[in-house]
Amino acid sequence: MKNQVRLCIVLHNHQPIGNFDGVIEQAYQDSYLPFLNVFEPFGNLKVALHTSGPLMLWLEEKHPEYLDRIKRLVNAGRIEIVGGPFYEPILTMLPSRDRIGQITRYSRWLQDRFDTAIAGMWMPERVWESQLIRDLVPSGMQYTILDDFHFRAAGWSDNQLTNYFLTEDDGHVLRVFPGSERLRYLIPFASPIETIQHCREVAERSPGAVLVFGDDGEKFGTWPNTKEHVYERGWLQQFFELLDSNRDWLETSTPAEVITETLPRGTIYLPDCSYREMTEWALPVERQSAYESIVHELQNDSRWPQIHPFLRGGNWRNFRVKYSEANEMYCRMLDVSRKLEFARRSNQDKRQLAAAEDHLYRAQCNCPYWHGAFGGIYLPHLRNATYKELIAADNILDSLANPTDEWVDVTTEDYNKDLFPEIRLANGQLVAYFAPSKGGMLYELDIRGIEHNLLATMQRRPESYHAKVLAGTAENHSGASSIHDRVVFKQEGLHQRVQYDRYPRKSLMDHFFDDHLSVQQVRDGDAIERGDFTELPFDAKLRRGAGKIQVQMKRAGNAWGIPLTITKGITLFAGSHALEITYLLEGLPPGKSFHFGVEFNFAGLPSGAEDRFFYDERTERMGHLGSTLSLEGRDYLGMIDQWLGANIQMTWNRSTNLWCFPVETVSQSEGGFELVHQSVCVLPHWNVIGDAQGRWCVSMDLITTCEHEPNSRAAQLSFSHASF
Repeated sequence: MKNQVRLCIVLHNHQPIGNFDGVIEQAYQDSYLPFLNVFEPFGNLKVALHTSGPLMLWLEEKHPEYLDRIKRLVNAGRIEIVGGPFYEPILTMLPSRDRIGQITRYSRWLQDRFDTAIAGMWMPERVWESQLIRDLVPSGMQYTILDDFHFRAAGWSDNQLTNYFLTEDDGHVLRVFPGSERLRYLIPFASPIETIQHCREVAERSPGAVLVFGDDGEKFGTWPNTKEHVYERGWLQQFFELLDSNRDWLETSTPAEVITETLPRGTIYLPDCSYREMTEWALPVERQSAYESIVHELQNDSRWPQIHPFLRGGNWRNFRVKYSEANEMYCRMLDVSRKLEFARRSNQDKRQLAAAEDHLYRAQCNCPYWHGAFGGIYLPHLRNATYKELIAADNILDSLANPTDEWVDVTTEDYNKDLFPEIRLANGQLVAYFAPSKGGMLYELDIRGIEHNLLATMQRRPESYHAKVLAGTAENHSGASSIHDRVVFKQEGLHQRVQYDRYPRKSLMDHFFDDHLSVQQVRDGDAIERGDFTELPFDAKLRRGAGKIQVQMKRAGNAWGIPLTITKGITLFAGSHALEITYLLEGLPPGKSFHFGVEFNFAGLPSGAEDRFFYDERTERMGHLGSTLSLEGRDYLGMIDQWLGANIQMTWNRSTNLWCFPVETVSQSEGGFELVHQSVCVLPHWNVIGDAQGRWCVSMDLITTCEHEPNSRAAQLSFSHASF
């Protein structure tokens, strides 16, 4: 049975932009290094290795000796280096220019570091659309690796998936390999002999076939319980020994060798797709739950083998519908990319543009743009890292257009791609984005000096896995198992912490409440909304003055069915670190009291840390930023994150009551279900009674400075707000 089948083992090692250094080091010690240690002595075996750009740069800095060992194995013909886009973006979300830029730039880096040609690429999360071909082939890519799920969705059977295929778009031809889902679940969770037996069955059925295992390298040591299973119990050593002893019929090969030495299986055109689990996660929650229920029911049907090839879920792009926060990051990324392209055409400073490009490419790293078995968009440090890169790029581009700090500007465009105009108000210190069509909310607020978006928040929303959380029953997984099969609670009582928001957790959200509410009721989502101002459209206009611009938004709505009008004005001065905010309520009936509140949310300010806390006008601490506070008669509040360097001060010209509380989500990660602090909510509220003209107004300042110590309120405010 000499060389009856080839097995391509393609490892994908990745760490996202913004991940903690200690986490990456642990993955190196648990996965990347021990895998190499076990593999290296087996001189007859070959693998292909894809390492994402963020991880590769970290390894080059922290462990160059590891990369030197990889290079020696490349030179020996035992490892093929697989390319791809530099910072692991989902390619379907990028403009064509950025796809080509990311791929070609990473190929050059890899060629220089490993002295090898790059023939093919890893497709991030295997998210595929045929229009990608017209960018991949001109970027020098000869092949990519997808899942066999893509091929089954096109109508091909498993028996036909015995080698790579050709596919084409706009005259460009690319080779595509079907990665085996069966192998993904066998390796490393089943015994090594089961994988060999599967390969033998394929060899007997389809002599000369090519099998492809393409999956995360982290499943060899970093995934829960796999370090003990793979290394301490010797799974990987046994697997390589079996491959070595069966090489008379089972040859390990690299994809580059396969496309050089074998003919394609045929031509195929694949639908828009990803791996099976990703298509399930991309579905709306109700349909995802229905899909899971149907699959669970039909798996026991004798017809399941005939049925399941025709089942598929949703499209990756719909994560931007499922999570509005993902769409906000995506649209912000598109705008930065567009500004960068405009600057290139204007012959701006090339070194500065190269730096802006690198920040942009880093911000395109896919991990915070979606959510599945990994934390993804629910992880604040990943969202913050994306915005940090976007703001850094934007800072460079705006500095090229505005050489001095003494400027202020406003633009109106459809930034969110919803056919409604949004407003961007900016100076050298702050950038604020408003959505008049969505309650006049402030949905992004960038502190440019620390490259931080205070509104990289997360709405609490239903997830299909919340049914497992609410059931409150964990499963014991003492052995290694796929992360897709685990039910593990990282904290107790999570079933009591599942809460949902009816609206996004943004700022300038206008509420009318019943009297005598507690902060706990508001925090837990039990407060009934009595007005229609939170999400419905406001009319907007701009007012310009010397060195300042005001955004003014107005809505005629109602509270408790009583007609009211709210006008809110936000003024930004050149050189200022503050948004000056004025509210005017009109049409208030004589003598009637309305419980009115304006919600603010602040992201990136973690809870439970001594160096992140609330403070008062005397700079006295009032608790860490995960505290729940109910304060009366205040005209000042400070919040500080000393590690980040963010100092936020709020002041009011009317005495206000304050509710402050954390916004926390119960979400899924590879380690299990966990409670994640997403933002701090600050909600000033008043019992409003109109004057003789039925009017009531309040002015406030939101001051955002880059400081590590709390400030006294002295000399902070003059309340020189522009009148309406």
